[in-house]
Amino acid sequence: MRKLSGYPGFVVGVVAVVMAAFHVYARLTTYAPDQQAFLYITLGFSLSLAFLLWPRARGASPGVIPWSDLGLAALSLAAVGYMFVEYDYVVNRFPTAHPLFAADKIVAIAGVLLVLEATRRTIGASLPIVAVSFIAYALAGPWLPGVLHHKGLSLEILLDQTWFTTEGVFGVPLAVAGTYVILFIIFGAYLEKSGAGQFFMSFANAIAGGARGGPGKVAVVSSSMFGTISGSAVANVMVDGWLTIPMMKKTGFKAESAAAIEAVASTGGQIMPPVMGAAAFVMAEFLGWSYSKVMIAALIPAVFYYGALFAAIHFNAMRTGLRGIPREELPDLVAVIRAQGHLFLPVIVIIGLLVDGFTATYAAILSAVVVLFCWLLDRWAWAFVAVGAVLWVSSNGRTLGVLLALLAAASLVLATRLPAGTERLRRLVFHEIPLGLKEGAEHTIPVAMACAAAGIVIGIVLQTGLALRFTGFLIDLAAGHLILALVITMIAGVVLGMGMPTTPAYIMQAALLIPAIIKLGVTPIAAHMFAFYFSCLSAVTPPVALAVYAAASIGGASLWGAGLQAMKFAAAGFIVPFFFVYSPALLFQGTWPEVIRVVVTGTIGVIALAAGLEGQFLRPAIWIERALFIVAALLLIDPGITTDAVGLIFLAGGLASQKIRRFEPVPAPVASSAAVARELEAPRS
Repeated sequence: MRKLSGYPGFVVGVVAVVMAAFHVYARLTTYAPDQQAFLYITLGFSLSLAFLLWPRARGASPGVIPWSDLGLAALSLAAVGYMFVEYDYVVNRFPTAHPLFAADKIVAIAGVLLVLEATRRTIGASLPIVAVSFIAYALAGPWLPGVLHHKGLSLEILLDQTWFTTEGVFGVPLAVAGTYVILFIIFGAYLEKSGAGQFFMSFANAIAGGARGGPGKVAVVSSSMFGTISGSAVANVMVDGWLTIPMMKKTGFKAESAAAIEAVASTGGQIMPPVMGAAAFVMAEFLGWSYSKVMIAALIPAVFYYGALFAAIHFNAMRTGLRGIPREELPDLVAVIRAQGHLFLPVIVIIGLLVDGFTATYAAILSAVVVLFCWLLDRWAWAFVAVGAVLWVSSNGRTLGVLLALLAAASLVLATRLPAGTERLRRLVFHEIPLGLKEGAEHTIPVAMACAAAGIVIGIVLQTGLALRFTGFLIDLAAGHLILALVITMIAGVVLGMGMPTTPAYIMQAALLIPAIIKLGVTPIAAHMFAFYFSCLSAVTPPVALAVYAAASIGGASLWGAGLQAMKFAAAGFIVPFFFVYSPALLFQGTWPEVIRVVVTGTIGVIALAAGLEGQFLRPAIWIERALFIVAALLLIDPGITTDAVGLIFLAGGLASQKIRRFEPVPAPVASSAAVARELEAPRS
């Protein structure tokens, strides 16, 4: 992305601030444009800023906007502006029935090409290549064989579907980016600026740094918390990794292990509630669920993922004799919480609002406001949130807004009475708030462009009937066996995720693969969550494992060594999705006794899995014990009562073997050949 300065930087920055401010305003007022106009505005901002901020090639005009890119930005505004000029015609016509005028076709061609080029600039060429392939598929249908054959789309119908309907560029994915994603990115930008990232690291160090393998456990805790700020695995690595990876290496972790731990921990940020990756919001729209329901469903698998990683680090440290960070080098937990504990408040507020049933957009905006007051009031923010919570509970809808406004005004007055409060308030209003909006808009653009390009693919899949034919083809290929269909979906998710971000990779599966496994009897939430998981896990799956690459570059580790180690640390992430397909209780889709039982047995199972893979439990494990632990883990993670009972028997057998071997005599150390040679050569007395 270009780093603009001077007048161009100021103008582009103002455009980005206006984009973010508009999307906040549109969620807070009843005077916002209707949904279709809202999507046109979202794409207009995203397209123009993509050409102004991203050069056509890496290293090209890094700090200068060439005339060609200014022209493309202007052309983007013209293509979207045409939709407003002809707004009544566009919204009132019957799509694919009324013929397009010549001007309509020109605008649609230009719009699609601009979307593809902006997507290439912001996230790479993989998704545009996929979109172009589907466009070719739509036009070449009559000449294709087998399951790919269809009657074909004319160029006019293709353009109509892609540009003038809400099942193409302006479809559900772009709506999610403009409605939800940008608000949560703004929330994350403010949370990061408040110092929450450093606080999370200090907090993690205080509670886990001194334990066996402490720096690795710090990476787990801090990365899972940092997921609230960033839903990107690579971003998590680049923020956390510079601290955690050298710390792990300093205490004895191998470079490959240190890089793998950070990569796996950072990847989990996309699956860890309360703020998951952008694909989770798309999932909520596809399911017709509130985001809070998706968040709750994702909780148990996320805990298993991080629990297995935490246990693997512990057993790895036991096996290799690693220790934690010396106590004197660690921050004091009480002091950390006393100084910065108020930075927990935004996370507490957003969880409370989502669980209480408020919309994700409302929760994101209100939590962003709480972040600003935390930054402004320091420890007084506890009182601010406490009074606000009392007013929330005790006031009715008519007076609540007035009382909260009075509370905010009183808090601003209080802030000016604190040390350096006036300067802090001035900096907040004139610097931090606009900068947070600017960064929120800039970080949204790649997501918005990916969603717009993915919309092209979805529109073609629907219009050609490929989804139905592909569903039948997948069922036939799997011979009606669900496990084979799941394996195919897993491979597709990982492969797609290697070439594009999680969101479009998940959307591709939602269009082509998820309907097939739903037809085989899987509940919709389990099917969507299954595809979502493997789209995320591509970040740690060789040969293209972007999170591992980022971590290995920081730690100076072998790419393949770190990648293979990452797959071992992330083993629970590859196994648990298969089990929640067969037992949705793992997704809170069942009675409370069922949920409690699967949580208990699954927790034991992921610990056994880590022990088996690391070759360590009570003591270093021999091969038969490792096999017992791994089999026990697979049986315990599977939520069936019979498998749980058998799994506990296998686990008990492995532990009993370790107990018995504890009393075996330890063989005397054997001298090295060099030592024996020295002894023979020594003169006899």
